[in-house]
Amino acid sequence: MTMMNPASMPTRGTWTGLYERGLRLAASVPLSAVQLVARLAVAHVFWQSSQSKLASWPVTLQLFTLEYHLPLINPVLAAYLATAAELTGAVLIFFGLFSRLAALMLLGVVATIQVFVYPGNWGEHLTWAAPLLLIFARGAGMVSLDHVVRLVFRSRA
Repeated sequence: MTMMNPASMPTRGTWTGLYERGLRLAASVPLSAVQLVARLAVAHVFWQSSQSKLASWPVTLQLFTLEYHLPLINPVLAAYLATAAELTGAVLIFFGLFSRLAALMLLGVVATIQVFVYPGNWGEHLTWAAPLLLIFARGAGMVSLDHVVRLVFRSRA
């Protein structure tokens, strides 16, 4: 085992400098890049969920009837609404079109799942809610159809 020479060990100032450079590097990541990654991640989750519902529709209806127990709504109607929300929300979030509305809709889906279907899975639901909250609060970012539409309307004004 080799001993490190105390004179060659980083000083407090060096560690502080490294930390501050790391913070500057993190702060230099464009928010639009973060928004794009968040959109792609959450769109993928809900797209896959909608596709699995559609691929085995009889099983989906059975789950909504026998396992999910949503109050005040017919299970068949709930299955259609959930699938439509996931499919539509995933597409809108992916393209960044009406992103805040789509994020709000999918947050409603997540809240419904959390409260009525799988209340014990809050950790997983937070991983879906976090990017949706970012999109709802900050929008889709510059790499989105929302941004293109905003530019078009701004140029016509």
